[in-house]
Amino acid sequence: MFSNFSNEQRGTGLGVTAYLIWGFAALYWVQLQVIDTRDLLAHRVLWTVFAVLLSLLVAGRLTATLRLLRQPRTMAIMAAAAVFSAANWGVFIWAVTHEQATEASLGYFLLPLVNVVIGLTVFSERIDVAQKWGIAFALAAVAVQVAYYGGLPLVALSLALSFGLYGAIRKGIAIESMEGLFLEALIMLPFAVGWLIYRDGAGFGVHGLKIDLLLIGAGFYSAVPLMTYVAASRLLPLTALGLVFYIGPTAQLIVAVWVFGEPLVPAQMVAFGLVWIGLVLVTMDGYRRARRARRLAVVTSNQIE
Repeated sequence: MFSNFSNEQRGTGLGVTAYLIWGFAALYWVQLQVIDTRDLLAHRVLWTVFAVLLSLLVAGRLTATLRLLRQPRTMAIMAAAAVFSAANWGVFIWAVTHEQATEASLGYFLLPLVNVVIGLTVFSERIDVAQKWGIAFALAAVAVQVAYYGGLPLVALSLALSFGLYGAIRKGIAIESMEGLFLEALIMLPFAVGWLIYRDGAGFGVHGLKIDLLLIGAGFYSAVPLMTYVAASRLLPLTALGLVFYIGPTAQLIVAVWVFGEPLVPAQMVAFGLVWIGLVLVTMDGYRRARRARRLAVVTSNQIE
């Protein structure tokens, strides 16, 4: 059946699936509101190790992954990545279980623009006019929130910065996403197990079978969209995958407002509008550059022939 589809069609389908799972993640985590955020984070780490371990075994990639444990530089980088991954997981779980899902979605809308800033400041990358305007609109969005609430949108900024810095760290090491997730979770595992022991199971076996199954499923919920995303990234150009990205935070916003009933106040609407304008500018500019690069590659190939 799927053999009839092109790589682009299959890649798009896989990418949309991954971002929809991430976009509707709040519906999963909100069912675990009875569990303390710290306890839930520890459970997520524990069951992620089991889920990814099983995936690596099935794929026949576990032995090669375990060899990475003997590489000090690799493990040091993965430990740094694990810190920001844990921070991102913890903030997101806290946000969606404490009626802050709207601000969480803003954080992921800000992410592409934060990545531009990280590229400029950390990697000394050059930015073009469209990216400068994108950053300006993002700063304006934050300024609107500060003026309205009298403080920074900490949830949104924490999510965007933690995931952006996580991506920057992972950029420095060539490890597949699944192997990377396993190493990160493995590094966090002693802390998670210690916390679970300290908390006498951290809610497991206390709130009924449904909650226990959701806790166990947290690992698979973390692993499945990542595996789907990796498969999509191998079939699609990054520019096309970047366009699909916006499905995730859009779904998060829909869930926050229409399902959870969180209010979308005028200041938030203005902030989202400013961010969206910035994203449109940056995305369209990237798409235009990618098309120009492809045309140039075709012309060069024809000239060689």
